[in-house]
Amino acid sequence: MPGNSVDRNLRVDDLRYLLALANTGRLVAAASQLGVDHSTVSRRLRALERSLGAKLLERSLEGWELTEFGRRVIERARPIEDALKGVVQVADGAAGGTLAGNFRITAPDGFGTAFVVPALTRLRQRHPGLQVELLTETRQLSLHQSGFDIAVAIGGSTSRRLFTEKLCDYRLALYATRDYLHRNGSPNTRDELRDHTVVFYVDSLLQVGGLDLLQYLPGVEPRFSSTNVLAQVEATKHGAGIGLLPRFLAVREPSLVELTDLALDVTLSFTLAARRDGISRPALQEVRRALHEEVQQRRAELM
Repeated sequence: MPGNSVDRNLRVDDLRYLLALANTGRLVAAASQLGVDHSTVSRRLRALERSLGAKLLERSLEGWELTEFGRRVIERARPIEDALKGVVQVADGAAGGTLAGNFRITAPDGFGTAFVVPALTRLRQRHPGLQVELLTETRQLSLHQSGFDIAVAIGGSTSRRLFTEKLCDYRLALYATRDYLHRNGSPNTRDELRDHTVVFYVDSLLQVGGLDLLQYLPGVEPRFSSTNVLAQVEATKHGAGIGLLPRFLAVREPSLVELTDLALDVTLSFTLAARRDGISRPALQEVRRALHEEVQQRRAELM
């Protein structure tokens, strides 16, 4: 903790550098966001740490992470950031009540494409000053992830440092083309899937326990695999095999039919997460609301 003898010669502008690095997790990315070189970011942050008398950041395998003290500082710096953005909006002649600035969201590739994109598109129609970045990846929620305002992930997190809430359930089922089934026959039992090409994730690179194929089909290994669920859909659509696919993607493809006779019905959940130090931000609350509205309006596609 900072001591009483520390000179509190604080510069509000230094907080911008801390916020940028907290948002991106990387010096180069923070420098790019601020329009300076990375050595300037490093120098300004060291000056801020000296002024406060405590470490704000520590290096991790995935970039820079806030210390406990740094998280408390960020929590109090967010309103300053929002106030500065509000001043910019006034200067730009923006309408009252609109949002502006950068917002980054991470989501699994399939859900991000099918649900997050339309939700954010409609949100930006109301708030054209909001700049959104969508990063797609399929992984577990982790406190050590940096550089997101909101994360959508499969499964949940027990971290007390993350605000989490269930976004929605979704179904996985087996799909194939009629042409594939005509050429290779339709399996009558799950055991017969061993004689077919199953399309799914690359097992050795899988980071989400709920997507472990052996949980649902013991003894069955994918012969056509990809880390990208959109590629799995394309492979199945082109007759590569039988895909275990999210319903919300499969129903968009008229050539795919569900293998209902095998009665394989897997239900998983999407979780929405944000760092607790940023949960009160107006932009975050608007994005959160937009995502909930999107899944509620299209629930039939998910299940």
